[in-house]
Amino acid sequence: MSASLPRPAAPGQDARRSVLSIRPFRKLWNSMVFSSIGDWLGLLATTALAQQLSGGDYATANFAIAGVFIARLLPAVFLGPLAGVLADRFDRRRLMVNVDVLRAALYISIPIVNTYFWLYAAMILVECLTLFWSPAKDATVPNLVPRDKLANANQVSLLAAYGTAPIAALIFTALSLFSSAITAIFPTFKGTSVDIALYLNGLSFLFAAVTIWGLKEIPSNKNGEKQVEESIMTAFVNGWRAVSESKVIRGLIVGMVGAFSAAGAVIGLARTFVGDLGGGDAAYGVLFGAVFAGLALGIAAGPKVFAQFSRRRLFGASLTTSGSLLILLSLIPNFTVSIFITIILGAFAGITWVTGFTMLGMEVKDEVRGRTFAFVQSLIRITLVAVLATAPLIAAAFGVRSFNVRTTEYDFNGSQATFLIAGIIATLIGVLSYHQMKDRPNVSLWSDIVNAFRGELGSITGDPHTGIFIAFEGGEGTGKTTQSQLLKQWLEQEGETVVLSREPGGTDLGQGLRKILLGHETGEISPRAEALLYAADRAHHVYSVITPALDRGDVVITDRYFDSSIAYQGAGRVLSPSEVARISRWATESLFTTLTIVIDQPAEVGLARLESRDRLEAQPLDFHERVRQEFLQIAAEDPERYLIVDGTQSIDEIHEEIIKRVAQIPTLIRNTKPDTGNRFLKPIRFAASAVATGVKKVPHPKKPVRKERTK
Repeated sequence: MSASLPRPAAPGQDARRSVLSIRPFRKLWNSMVFSSIGDWLGLLATTALAQQLSGGDYATANFAIAGVFIARLLPAVFLGPLAGVLADRFDRRRLMVNVDVLRAALYISIPIVNTYFWLYAAMILVECLTLFWSPAKDATVPNLVPRDKLANANQVSLLAAYGTAPIAALIFTALSLFSSAITAIFPTFKGTSVDIALYLNGLSFLFAAVTIWGLKEIPSNKNGEKQVEESIMTAFVNGWRAVSESKVIRGLIVGMVGAFSAAGAVIGLARTFVGDLGGGDAAYGVLFGAVFAGLALGIAAGPKVFAQFSRRRLFGASLTTSGSLLILLSLIPNFTVSIFITIILGAFAGITWVTGFTMLGMEVKDEVRGRTFAFVQSLIRITLVAVLATAPLIAAAFGVRSFNVRTTEYDFNGSQATFLIAGIIATLIGVLSYHQMKDRPNVSLWSDIVNAFRGELGSITGDPHTGIFIAFEGGEGTGKTTQSQLLKQWLEQEGETVVLSREPGGTDLGQGLRKILLGHETGEISPRAEALLYAADRAHHVYSVITPALDRGDVVITDRYFDSSIAYQGAGRVLSPSEVARISRWATESLFTTLTIVIDQPAEVGLARLESRDRLEAQPLDFHERVRQEFLQIAAEDPERYLIVDGTQSIDEIHEEIIKRVAQIPTLIRNTKPDTGNRFLKPIRFAASAVATGVKKVPHPKKPVRKERTK
């Protein structure tokens, strides 16, 4: 009998298998996979066909390719909400089948007619039909899976939509390489690789139609459920009103717009870029596949590789890296090297995308989250249309130029110039977003990168809260309890609601753990067990006391937090401080303080003040000196979030120094002021205010709501 145990599947993998085991949903998903492969294949084929029909003229080819992308985007911009409302008035199954049949016919007709006009007309018609199909599909999924599996169903649906792009790229590349062989096998068939790709796309939609027709589980929807959807401009204005007051969210949205602007330039000019490097349809397929392979790599692996990294920093840093790689791509006219650069560029773009959307879900309040996402999606669509319309203008205006450097002549074409401009813009926006959102301005990016790869404590952005979190740290007898009580009194006088707690012992469970940890009757505890017991107390403390109070918008003051574990169990017990930090970070779900106040004094001074000593206080002097030095080192690494106070001063002097620093926290009620935002965005804010004129205002709560969490 083998001694090895079966290895369980990863949670995500197990969840995907579970939802795909539902037969009706699996059939729908299979149809989505095939139609998505066909759709990506159709995109590659139509852009290649547009270039072929241009006749070889550089400027005309750029405009022709851009026209394909614009034709695919414009219907969604102007007709999306209307199509969604109308789609709910028809039988969903019949609607989806009829749409797939019509899309198949349109794609098959493109190579047959083979004209500019019909190429664009067919693309517009296809996208108009898709606007009916997509909401019908989205409304169908909840009817095929249990409510508890809906999130998993949506996840695998996205996988079917975007994860099939590299497969389509491989098929297109193979068709481009072996089209002559196909023609030799079928002499009567005179089509090119582009024609074959479009025919295969049509067949994929016919397969989807047949599959969906057999799904009797799809409800008829005869009652015509009504949905109220906003227009693009309404969603834009309302969304801006919801998010414009947050510095962090403004930085996020600006960064995401920059990312999609760069992506639009790359996708829109990829075929031209490949042609400039001397490649054909096969090379275009390889480059297209490299983009999406990199995106998939970044989305899947990025959050794992940079799990210890601050999301706020990661977003700006990954966008900046993507922009820098795009600049590099524009300067290296070698196709093989370009493929590798494109994969890495796509990976960092994927990290930017998944980090941005994750942060939007975490940073935005629940009551405005829907409007925020609608705003972002509308803005992205508008941005993509604008970029796809202007990118060929830039490429065409630049043309193909030669530069002489000493005795060597270099060719630099319009696609490279556009990539260079897009890369510079994306890099600048990435730097702007990074500085707009970085949560530890006095800690270098490099130190965070090193700590992230080491798995050590970093400035992870945990779940956002509206409250303020203050911790008192320091050795024994430093007066933390006295100062925390004085600070509570002062904050309450300023109008704040304050929750004062301590560790260990801030909960009923914690009281029991405190007796175990500090009582002499417990005896010796192994250092690792001691660290785990403190982490258990902290986990329950955060869950039951701290997080609920922060969610209410209160100020939470705690006498000790996880820095105490790093100092006492890490340095004091001579365990690895980074290992203890990881335990505490996991126990607290990466909840960091707004401000940590370290009251410092020589260990012997504090110990002399004690009338009696508990189990930890009774440790030797060198133990307490190691603890003191660790506190000072922790605070020195992040002076933005730590305040070191000389504990040898009088109680009043210490209190005055503390309140002077606490009073600077911008989200205190006393400091809460309307955020005027960026002056360049004032016209949009003014327009949003004008739209809101006449709308009944909701009375403000007695306690102002804080705009964002300060870490």
